[in-house]
Amino acid sequence: MTDPRTAVDEPQTLSDRTIDPAIIAPGAIMTPPATVDIVTARDEARAARRGIRQLLPRMSLKLAIGLVIVVGIVLFAIIAPIFAQDPRDSDNPALQPPSPEHILGTTKLGYDVFAQLATGAQGSLMVGFIAGLIALVLSLIFGIVAGYKGGWWDEILSLFTNIMLVIPGLPLVMVISSYMPVRSWLFIALVLGITGWAGSAVVLRAQSRSLRSRDYVAASRVAGEKTGRIITVEILPNLLPLLTAQFLFAIIFAILGEAGLSYLGLGPTGSITWGTMLNDAQSGQALGTGAWWWFVPPGLMIALLGAGLSLINFSIDEIINPKLRLAPQNARRVRQAKRAGRGVEAAHTPNGAEA
Repeated sequence: MTDPRTAVDEPQTLSDRTIDPAIIAPGAIMTPPATVDIVTARDEARAARRGIRQLLPRMSLKLAIGLVIVVGIVLFAIIAPIFAQDPRDSDNPALQPPSPEHILGTTKLGYDVFAQLATGAQGSLMVGFIAGLIALVLSLIFGIVAGYKGGWWDEILSLFTNIMLVIPGLPLVMVISSYMPVRSWLFIALVLGITGWAGSAVVLRAQSRSLRSRDYVAASRVAGEKTGRIITVEILPNLLPLLTAQFLFAIIFAILGEAGLSYLGLGPTGSITWGTMLNDAQSGQALGTGAWWWFVPPGLMIALLGAGLSLINFSIDEIINPKLRLAPQNARRVRQAKRAGRGVEAAHTPNGAEA
């Protein structure tokens, strides 16, 4: 037997020690490591969902109206041509007003206006989408790459951007279109997209220069990440609201530009768009003969689509601009304070003037 007085205390390991229940607070629960990992993962998932929700526009009246208008026009362009007659069918009576047989009447050549409006919706939307996509890609290359890389990359790309910025877009498109005897809607979309990206590139360059100095971007560079991955993973997600707004603006610009070119006779040949309908109505003396059903529907569709896209763009702008994002909350707080009687009244000086 070992004498307790001569025994040497051996160091205890962590597994040999027991936790005294007296030092544990009443009601405390020991969380297993697996449960801690689950809780951490759940918190990270909630934070990610909150981040995604912050990138989405807040549902408001103008956003709802804009979505209804745009979705309605897109559905009209997809579904209406199925039920409409051939837009090139000239067997109908000429210049007939709206009737049950022809909902929107006929043109001077006997074409059904409703059929041309449905087919023209497809052409105008395709021109706007293709031109907007081209402008978005070019603005990404000349804006984000220049802003992130800096140095001689920034000098060269910014020089080209500034040259394109000072060249008037619509006259340049008119000159290019006038030298092409045959113009398809795809050619018009390419020209409008190539000439309409400079303004967006300037905005994206400024935002990229701001983001490249953030800590998480610097940490990615120190970790040895490639430039392409840093731009696509670290910078682009923070620019999604701005990119969406620029894309919608490019679509509006392209549709209005195509309508203007077509009205001047420089639009797509052999294709039907809302702009070519306006050109046909102008050359057919629709205004002079009182055939309002010939030019009002395409003009109204262009105006509605532009208004719908603008309303969506305004809703996205509330995410980009912190003042606009916080304005509804601040206004609501002021109204609540006034209802609660906590409003601050203007102080008056002894001479009666407001302080």
